[in-house]
Amino acid sequence: MKLATIRLHNDDGAEGTRAVRVDGTTLVDLGAPDVAAVLATDGWRESAAAATGATYDATGADYAPLVPRPGKVVCVGLNYRNHILEMGRDLPEHPTLFSKYADTLIGAHDEIHRPVETEAFDWEAELTVVIGRSVRRADEEQAADAIAGFTVLNDITCRDWQFRTREWLQGKNWDHTTPVGPVLVTPDELPGGVRPALAISCEVDGELMQKDSTADLLFDPVALVQYVSTMIRLEPGDLIATGTPGGVGHARKPEVYLSAGQRVVTEIEGIGRLENVVVADPS
Repeated sequence: MKLATIRLHNDDGAEGTRAVRVDGTTLVDLGAPDVAAVLATDGWRESAAAATGATYDATGADYAPLVPRPGKVVCVGLNYRNHILEMGRDLPEHPTLFSKYADTLIGAHDEIHRPVETEAFDWEAELTVVIGRSVRRADEEQAADAIAGFTVLNDITCRDWQFRTREWLQGKNWDHTTPVGPVLVTPDELPGGVRPALAISCEVDGELMQKDSTADLLFDPVALVQYVSTMIRLEPGDLIATGTPGGVGHARKPEVYLSAGQRVVTEIEGIGRLENVVVADPS
């Protein structure tokens, strides 16, 4: 099953969002404003699968961030073996975690705002876990059951700000920079289920920059849910971005970064595709 959050535009210019089930070229209204509201409902899988609400044409749909206002966006750094090696680091014993704020999130086809304050604007394609039930100190079975599905995210990063200090927060939390979506895909539709083995890639202006498999994750999605839920309760709609593979611009010789006007395409096999144009920050 595939779920999404779309924007509806009224004739008077008003805008709202709706959660939908994606049935090929048809979007079926699930009676909720967004995917997080669906996941917060008991028996959401059965009710979403059986929903027969209003329908919309998927062609040209305006996808909002999959979860517009998640309570938590937990991100994992250095979690692909090849990326760890290209950054010149040792394999970690524990996940490297940082957080991201909801204000960074944008839809699958929205513009990425490039801050004027950075000279090192970089890409990071990421498989992202969507939490489907409340869980704390999960064991392996509970962690697997808490995974509603997966989506695509690009953790666009200001590298010069990221490496100002040992903490990465300031490089990862710029307004209107992080596309996420377009859909949530439930684990039963993916090879590997809650530990999916999927091709992941990122292109910039048609040039392939990243290409790997999510099977290369050092800490898999189930392990990450276990680890994060040990310290804080995970709730429906929370996101865990699992890290990026090799090929980021910062690790290239010479370094390569994003400029206004460039198109970034982030894709994960079996889940979906983000297409976003970088623009100068209009603020």
